[in-house]
Formats: sequence, C-alpha cells, structure tokens
Amino acid sequence: MIRILLAEDDTSMREYLARALERVGYQVTAVDRGTAALPLLEALAFDLLLTDIVMPEMDGIELAQRAATIAPRMRVMFITGFAAVALKGGAAPANAKVLSKPFHLRDLVAEVDRMFHMGEATGA
Repeated sequence: MIRILLAEDDTSMREYLARALERVGYQVTAVDRGTAALPLLEALAFDLLLTDIVMPEMDGIELAQRAATIAPRMRVMFITGFAAVALKGGAAPANAKVLSKPFHLRDLVAEVDRMFHMGEATGA
C-alpha cells in the first residue's frame, strides 16, 4: 500500500484530502505543519510527501528539502494557491509536482495515481 505523508495547515482541507485519498486506497498520515512531519519522516517510511507550501513554522519547500535528505527516494507533490510565487528561484526539488489550488479531488487523485502508475487500480 502506498503511504502518503500529508502536511497541510488548514484543518478542513487536511481532513478532506486525507479522506479522499484513503477512500481510493492510499494510507495517509496527516499533520498540520512541517515541523510535525519531520519526526515522522525520520521514524517511518513514506512513498509521497504531499505538502502545502505556505504553512506556519516551516514551509513546504523547506520541508521537502529536509525530506530529500532523510528519504531521498520519496516523491514530493506540492498543493498550493501560491505556486508561481513560492516556487520562484528553483528552491523546490526538481522532480516535485505542483497542484495549484483550487483543484478538484479527482485531479489530486489522478496526479497521485500517475506518480505511482496506479490509475487502473483505483479506477481513476
């Protein structure tokens, strides 16, 4: 089973995304900030870091940079309403995907499925 670490500071968005991904078969661990994600990354193995960019304490780009050191093979996807501004200057990992808010849940699921070549398995 694909394991996703979701870092999103907006409670309703975090719960909504976690439920949607779990419904199609992903295992999701959700946290409300990047600093809460780091100990989990050090203790557990995840296949995907799904993170908002703009969060308190540690933004998603810094989280992704630290995650790349801890788990270099883990994939990264950013979800943000500020993609063009926040990713300027090439601070994000080169292979990271970006999904701009607002987006439909089916778009998120389709992107995650594509990352793991699982479209047929989830019916997407």
